[in-house]
Amino acid sequence: MRLAKGFPVIAITGPRQSGKTTLARSAFPGKPYLTLEDPDTRLFAERDPRGLLSSYPDGLILDEAQRAPQIFSYLQGAVDNHLIPGKYILTGSQQFGLLSGITQSLAGRVGMVQLLPFAMDELDSAGMLTDNADHLMWYGMYPPLYDRDLVPTDWFPAYVNTYIERDVRQIINIRGLSTFQRFIKMCAARCGQLLNLSSLATDCGITHNTAAAWISVLEASYIIFLLRPHFRNFNKRLVKTPKIYFLDTGLAAWLLGIREQGQIAFHAQRGALFENMVVTEFLKGRFNRGQQADLHFWRDSKGLEVDLLLDDGINLTPVEIKSGQTIAADSHIALKKWCELSGTTDRPALLVYGGDKGLTNGNIAFIPWRKLTTLM
Repeated sequence: MRLAKGFPVIAITGPRQSGKTTLARSAFPGKPYLTLEDPDTRLFAERDPRGLLSSYPDGLILDEAQRAPQIFSYLQGAVDNHLIPGKYILTGSQQFGLLSGITQSLAGRVGMVQLLPFAMDELDSAGMLTDNADHLMWYGMYPPLYDRDLVPTDWFPAYVNTYIERDVRQIINIRGLSTFQRFIKMCAARCGQLLNLSSLATDCGITHNTAAAWISVLEASYIIFLLRPHFRNFNKRLVKTPKIYFLDTGLAAWLLGIREQGQIAFHAQRGALFENMVVTEFLKGRFNRGQQADLHFWRDSKGLEVDLLLDDGINLTPVEIKSGQTIAADSHIALKKWCELSGTTDRPALLVYGGDKGLTNGNIAFIPWRKLTTLM
């Protein structure tokens, strides 16, 4: 609502089924609602965009606005003629279409909101946050799994099929859908790792350029998130390749072939899924406060790595992530080394782990995973 007081257009983006429409309609209950997923409405928007907008002089909520990209130019005229804060609310599940339309026609007139699946603090406030990390990683946090009688093994296959059929084909022409499905699964097998496009391309039997294009599609559709390295500090050779994460661990787990919660505990990717869950919680916390991501990782050429750096514009807070419930003696070596190299041994550093007891050791705070809700 803060943005609606200063911008004439609010754009809500995020993955399908993350609650964009629900948020828009609940935050602006008095506004008419149209979706361009409806063929008749989309045809009206394509043939007579000025007529559609003039039918709603006080503004409206326009769902999946990128389906009729020409309407953005007419929105610009409507906004400039009558500058009313919060007049138009746009939603879209594709960054490519929505953001290109905004950039070309509505630059400076739009307040952007990025809505991801539920955050842990949202589930906690609703009394729906589990005490079992394995359950949360397997189940994921998409809203339909919490407000309907559904289980992940029923919901995720339909979600993936719908996503491929509707979103991917709207962005690029993919002939071999089975190859693209294999590509997504290969990405899940690499969550928490440095993105190696050559390896991905080889494993899927596609070219390097195709792999790069498909990664962009996954990122634009809010399936994956690329965590960029922070390499402005210290006179060392630093890794400049991003790491790949999924925006929902439940989806990643399903793509990995995990069909039951009990399979998580002994799965080779459990540590990566736990790290994925923690990283995306910090991302959701930033987005839910209307902030930029400003998240990075740090890794030098010798393999010294800090999983996450939180950038507030002035200071960097290092975060190490360990999935085990026991704090090992060497678990915070990387944090201590980073603090020494950066000269920040007097500022807080965080280690999020799979246990349930909060501890401190010098400037390092050990945060139980479930207490992440207190950091957001």
